[in-house]
Amino acid sequence: MAVASTNSADKSASTFGFASLIETMKTRIARYRVYRQTVNELSELSDRELADLGLHRSMIRRLAMQAAEEQFAR
Repeated sequence: MAVASTNSADKSASTFGFASLIETMKTRIARYRVYRQTVNELSELSDRELADLGLHRSMIRRLAMQAAEEQFAR
């Protein structure tokens, strides 16, 4: 009987691990989508428009990464 209870405990632990993996993947995909959207939107701006915002084109990727991380850090 002890073996049966151990097996059921292993199943619930592996199910929890799998659910956690799925949630992690969902979060990563959502974060990547925010990153790509931000990069795309900022890349469409002209150098003049970026300068008006106090940005340089070389800053786009870093700013997009920060935006995605901040949105999902909550």
